[in-house]
Amino acid sequence: MAVLTPARLEFNPDGTPVSAAYGDVYHSAHGGPAQARHVFLAGNDLPRRWQGRDRFVILETGFGLGLNFLATWHAWQADPLRSRRLHFVSYEKHPFSAADLAVAQRAWPEFSALAAQLQQQWPVLTPGVHRLYFAQRQVVLTLFFGDASHLLRATDAAVDAFYLDGFSPAKNPDLWSDNVCKAISRLAAPGATLATWSVAGALREALRAAEFDLHKRPGFAGKREMLCGQLRSRRPDRHQPPDERRAAIIGAGIAGCTTAHALAAAGWQVDIYDQAAAPATGASCNLAGMLRPLPSADDNYLSRLTRAGFLATRALLAELPAARWAPCGVLHLARETMHAATQQRVVDNLQQPAELLQFLDRDQASELLGWPVDIGGWWFPGGGWVNPASVCRAALAAFPERIRSHYAVPITHFEHTPEGWRLHAKDGSASSPVPTLIIAAGVGATDFAQLNWLPQKSARGQVSHLPAGPSLPFVVNRYAYALPQIDAHRLIGATLQYADSDPSVRTTDHADNLARLQLGLPAYAATAALDPATLTGRVGWRPMSPDRLPIVGAVPAPQSIHGTPRLPALPRQPGLWCVQGFGSRGIVWSALMADLLLSRLEGEPLPLETDLVAAIDPGRFLLKPDLGSQASGGRTALR
Repeated sequence: MAVLTPARLEFNPDGTPVSAAYGDVYHSAHGGPAQARHVFLAGNDLPRRWQGRDRFVILETGFGLGLNFLATWHAWQADPLRSRRLHFVSYEKHPFSAADLAVAQRAWPEFSALAAQLQQQWPVLTPGVHRLYFAQRQVVLTLFFGDASHLLRATDAAVDAFYLDGFSPAKNPDLWSDNVCKAISRLAAPGATLATWSVAGALREALRAAEFDLHKRPGFAGKREMLCGQLRSRRPDRHQPPDERRAAIIGAGIAGCTTAHALAAAGWQVDIYDQAAAPATGASCNLAGMLRPLPSADDNYLSRLTRAGFLATRALLAELPAARWAPCGVLHLARETMHAATQQRVVDNLQQPAELLQFLDRDQASELLGWPVDIGGWWFPGGGWVNPASVCRAALAAFPERIRSHYAVPITHFEHTPEGWRLHAKDGSASSPVPTLIIAAGVGATDFAQLNWLPQKSARGQVSHLPAGPSLPFVVNRYAYALPQIDAHRLIGATLQYADSDPSVRTTDHADNLARLQLGLPAYAATAALDPATLTGRVGWRPMSPDRLPIVGAVPAPQSIHGTPRLPALPRQPGLWCVQGFGSRGIVWSALMADLLLSRLEGEPLPLETDLVAAIDPGRFLLKPDLGSQASGGRTALR
C-alpha cells in the first residue's frame, strides 16, 4: 500500500529549483526550457518523428515540475504537421502541489498559457494513475504517482520516445537500475528512441542489455555529452490503432453514454441503441445518486478503483457544464463504535489529502451537519450528488456530429459477419455491420447469447422521495443514504433485493427506507415522520458482479476455451466488448471505464495499472469461477 510524500519547493541561491531530499537540481541553471528542447526533444528527433502520425507516445521517468511536458506540448502545438494525438506518460514519486507548480512555472513565461491549464487540472496527490486531457482531448497526460521502479511494471503502453529524466544515478540509483531499463524496453514500440542527459557507464551497459543501440551527442550548456538510443528489437507492435473508428453501443444508460462520449471525443462514429424512448430510463434514471470513493484498510482493488473512478468522474463533470451535480460533500457515518475505529485506522493508514478523505468524530460531524449524530465517520469534501440522466444527455450532446442515437429500438440479438457485427431489432430490422460492438445494457446484457455465461446478477432497488422539508447540507450515508433536497424532493434509499422483478413501487420498501433512516439519522428522520403509503419513489435494477467489481473489456469466447488459458491470451470474440457490472456505482465508475475501453480499442496507454485491468476483465470468471469471494483484493471493503 503506497503512501505519497509530496515534494517541497526549494531553490538554490541562483533561483534554480532543487530537491533537498535528493541533493540535486530539477533542471540546469542555464535554462530549463532550452535544456528540455536540446536533450529530450532533439535527442528523440522531435518534432520530426511525430509528424504525420495518428498518435505519438512519450514516456518520462520523472515529471518533476512538468518542464519537459510543457516544452513538448508547446512544440507539438506549434507544429502544423503534428500527430493527431499526443500521449505523454510520466511518473513522479514525490509530486508537487498545484500551488508549488504555479510558483515554479512562473519562471517559464513562454509556457504560461499551457501551465495555467495544467495547474487547473492538477490532480489530488493520491497514489495511482491520473489522466488529464488538453487541446480538445488531443493531448493526453497520464501521471503515475508513486515509485517508477515499481509502476513501470504496472504500465501498459507502446512508447515511441523515452525521456529518461530524474535525479542523477548517484543520487537516485533506483530510477536508473537494470530492472528499470528492462521495463522501459518492454514498453518500447518498434523504432522507439530514448534520450537522457546521463552518460553513466552502468546506465549504458543496462540499456544495451535491454536492446537499445546507443550513441553520444553533445550535451547541454556545461555538460560535454548526453546519451541517445534506439530500440534494435524487431518485435511486432501489439498496440496498433483500429482500422476503422466505427462502433455500436447497446444501452443508453450512464455506462453507454459516457462510453459514446469518450469514443466520439477521439474521433469515432458511434451509433447508440436503447429499447426506451430516451436515454437514462433504466438504472440511470434516479433523480440523483451519490459520488464518493470507498476506502479500505488494505487499499484493495475496490478501494483503488473507486478512488480512480471518483476522480475521473469529477474531471468529466467539469467538461460537461449541462450535467447537474453538486460537490456538496459526503458524510459516511460509521455503523457502530468498532466500525468507527476501523474508519479512523483507514484514514491513518492511507494518509490521503484532507481534500479527499478525513475522519470526523461525533462532535465534528454533528457541527458540520447541523444535526446531532451519535457517531463519527468519513468525510469526503469533494463528494456529492449527481443527476445521472443529465450526464447522459450532456455526454451525447457534446458530439452530435459523431453520435447517432436510436431510441425505442429493442435489440433482440446480434451476429458476427465477415463485415462486422450486425444488430437485429424486435421489428425485424437490422443495422449495417460495424467492426466494434460494445454492450452496456445493464441487467439486460445476459439476455444476449454471447454474454449469457456472465455471472452478473440483477439487484432490485427502490428509492423513496420525501416531500420538501428541512434539507441536509450534503449527502449522508449510514444504514441508508439521504440526499439534500433536489427539485422539491428529499431522496433516501435504497433497498436491495435479488431475484425480484417486481416493477411496482412498494409501501413495504418505503417503510424499510424510513426505518433505516431512523436508525442512522434519528434527528433528521424525525422531520420526516410520514406514512410510507403516502410516499413516491422509483424502482431500478442494478447489474451486480459476484465480486462487486466492474466487468469491462473484450468479451471472451467460452466455447473455444481448451486447457488452462491465461489473461490476456484468453480467446475473445472479435470486436465485441462490454462495460458491465457497475452495480450501484455507475456514477463513480462510468467515466473511468469509458476511458479504459477507448484506450484498449485504440491501443493507447491505459489509464489504470495492469493488475486493476486484469481484475475487471470479463474473462476472470472463466479462469477462476470462484473469483467472487476473492477479487476485492484482500479484505472486504468497508461499506
